[in-house]
Amino acid sequence: MADIIDYKIVGDDMQLVEVELDPGEGVRAEVGAMMYMESGIEMQTSTGGGMFRGFKRMITGESFFITTFLHNGSGKGHVAFGAPYPGKIIPLDLGKLGGQFLCQKDAFLCAAKGIEIEVAFTKKIGAGLFGGEGFILQRLEGHGMAFIHAGGTILKRELAAGETLRVDTGCLVAFAPSVNYDIQFVGGFKNALFGGEGIFLANWTGPGLAYLQRLPFSRLADRIYAAARYQQRGEKKGVAGLGGDLLGGLLGGDRNF
Repeated sequence: MADIIDYKIVGDDMQLVEVELDPGEGVRAEVGAMMYMESGIEMQTSTGGGMFRGFKRMITGESFFITTFLHNGSGKGHVAFGAPYPGKIIPLDLGKLGGQFLCQKDAFLCAAKGIEIEVAFTKKIGAGLFGGEGFILQRLEGHGMAFIHAGGTILKRELAAGETLRVDTGCLVAFAPSVNYDIQFVGGFKNALFGGEGIFLANWTGPGLAYLQRLPFSRLADRIYAAARYQQRGEKKGVAGLGGDLLGGLLGGDRNF
């Protein structure tokens, strides 16, 4: 059984989760996620159960090591973990979700001591090849609190039996094992090439709970990379390039120079 922990989520777009621990209780977290901890709480970094468990976490996009924060003092102790990029922290009470939940790789932030992070493989080759996250997902197992992180605004959907939702593959965050996950070709030559949504969509079919993210980290990284390249080209142009841009703007009737 996992430790029973209390928590509160602080912030809006750059959230943190503060976990309250009683003496003897602990919380496990991805290496580097800790923001602060009070006296009486000790860090114990390990593979979390041997080399094999460490390698399994690496496959799912996490670190080889995992850190347990154990409260060895008296009274209440608090430790906080910060989200790695703008978005939301999603609390999952695995005890109320059937003891398991599937999520995109590297979504894990922290969990009560006793929650395990396992490898989950997609059942169909199409979902593995074109599902945005590959063949490998994370499966969180146990009966306690776990916290995952995703980008931008989070949408929670409770799918009824037989209800299908078609989703951009990058917007998948997490879903119950009862939800069927598959991939569908967009269809139509113009849709595939010029629709701006990729060639494939993910199909979720209920019943079960599912979460979507508004801003996948890959999309954010692409925008930052494009902006950095544009800035780099501007620096290489120097004064001569700037003069050409100014002249072109004037000749074109741009009065903002």
